[in-house]
This record gives sequence, structure tokens and C-alpha cells, in this order.
Amino acid sequence: MSSTTLPIGTVLRDRFEVIELIGQGGMGAVYKAADQHLTGRLCAIKEILPNLVGYEDEPQAYQEQFFKEASTLARLDHPNLPKVSDYFSEDEREYLVMDFVPGRDLREIIAESKRRSEFLDEEQVQDWAKQLCDALIYLHSRTPPVVHRDIKPSNIKLTPSGHIKLVDFGLVKLLTPDDSRTVTVVQGRGTVQYTPLEQYGGDTGHTDTRSDIYALGATLYELLTLQAPVDARQRFLQPASLPLPRTINPAITATTERAIMAAMAMHPDDRPASVEDFADMLFSSHDVVTTGGVYRVADPGWLEAIRANATLATLAAILILLAFIVSLSNALS
Repeated sequence: MSSTTLPIGTVLRDRFEVIELIGQGGMGAVYKAADQHLTGRLCAIKEILPNLVGYEDEPQAYQEQFFKEASTLARLDHPNLPKVSDYFSEDEREYLVMDFVPGRDLREIIAESKRRSEFLDEEQVQDWAKQLCDALIYLHSRTPPVVHRDIKPSNIKLTPSGHIKLVDFGLVKLLTPDDSRTVTVVQGRGTVQYTPLEQYGGDTGHTDTRSDIYALGATLYELLTLQAPVDARQRFLQPASLPLPRTINPAITATTERAIMAAMAMHPDDRPASVEDFADMLFSSHDVVTTGGVYRVADPGWLEAIRANATLATLAAILILLAFIVSLSNALS
């Protein structure tokens, strides 16, 4: 079986006409296609080749696993995810049919900001982050949980209406209760700058929802600094090699910086336990503290008490200062 891309004009399943090659990677390709049954509808078709994902000697197991995963993806329904509308096999290749998402990806937006020598606005990036968090919370709450495994700027589209779409399902992994390392036919290795250390071993490493948290943190790091983060292998060898975001862009708030660095902790146990926890840190109006190297939102109870009794707190501080001055005067006389 050839691993070459499909010629323009190829019609798949007597319905989808390939009109453009969008991208090509280690597992196959993504095409823009016209739906001949619904005039005017455009699709993105993800093609996966068994010989490129290590299943060439197990065609039946490969196809069964593909259909299992594809059926899970087809059930997903979230405004920040493209809808998978079909999946099929043809000429020993597997295909996912998804909504075509118009707009620019965040990699292009970063490049444009670099050309202008202007950092992206933090409030704008936070709005995108909120939409991404919503999408990941949805994915991770499925049964079984769905882990994306390749969150990065080039896999995130900004539509003309201002909505964020996490567009590439190519590295999705289903976490089953009995074996979270299940080999998947649409799995890959991620992209080095956004890949946590535990994902470098592919299926020999234990990846879970916290791997997506690392990649999300790395993506936000680049959006706010316009610099791709140092990859996890280099950080392992040189622990101080990742500059703090605010040393690059001083306009970033301390809360945002701490949330990003918490998400990018080398060990999964040191990251926020869930995307909900990460969102709480990122969007919190309260201080963020560290305990044993782990970032957490500070308990706001005492802060709220002080704010609610500001006058009494000020008076108490003045009385303590006066008492100290009197004691010091008596000691010197």
C-alpha cells in the first residue's frame, strides 16, 4: 500500500471530493473536501495509514481499534470542537470526516505578532484559554476520558467569529479503566515543545489528562511570550533552562505566570490535578502560593476577612506600632 497523498479530485465514498491538501504528517494527511451530497458544505478529512502507525501486520486489530475510537469521536458535541460526521475505510486507509473550520490557526497569529514585534494582549489570550479549558473539561469528562495529546498553536483555529476550535483529533487517546496505555491507531508522539516528559515514550509512558494540561500550559507560554518553550528533555537535563514568562513579557500578570508554570511542571503530580483546577488558578483573583513546589490558589478566607474589616485592621496595626514605639522608648530611658 502506498503512503502517497491522494490526488486532487479524488472522490471518497462516492461523496467527498478532495480539493486541497491541508497538511501531511507522520500518520497520514488531512484534506479539504467538498461534500457532493450537500452543495456548499466543506469538510476536513483525516486520513490514517496503518503502515505509518505500526499496525501494518495487524489489519483486523487496526480496523477494530480505529472504528472504536472513531465512534467515540463521532459522539463528541462541543462548540469548541469540530464535529466528526463520518468515518470509513477505503483502499486500506481509514478516514475521519470532520467539519472544516475556517480561520487562522494560532501559530499564524503568533508569527504575525512577531513580525509586528508586539505581544498578544493577555486578556485576549485568557479568553482563548477559557474556551480551550471548556473543550478539555468536556473531553476529559467523557466515559472513557478522551486525551488529545497534541495541543499546540497550529492545532487551534480562531474562526472569523472569534471562536476557538481545537481542530486536530489525530492524536486522541482513550483512557480505559483497565489499561490507560492502550495502543491507539490514531496516536502519535506529539510535538516536542508542547510534549510532557511522560509522553516521550509513546505507549511505554503513562499519559493521562495531566499531559494535556502540560501542553495547554506550553501553548499559553508561547502565546504570551511569542517564544516556543524549552522542551521537556532539555528541562530535565537543565532544570533552569525555561525562562519565566515575565522575564520575556513583563506585562504578564503574576497569577497567569504561576498558573502556566504550574501546568508545565515536569512531574504530573506537581501539575494541577484537572483542567478545572488549572482554570481556577489561571482566572483566580486571589494570590497563588507554592507548597512543596506545587502551585495552588491561596485560601482566600483570611484575605476576605481583612478586606471586610479594613478599618479595624488598620486601627489594630496602628495600635501595635504605637505599643512597639512605647516599649522601645522605655527600654532606652
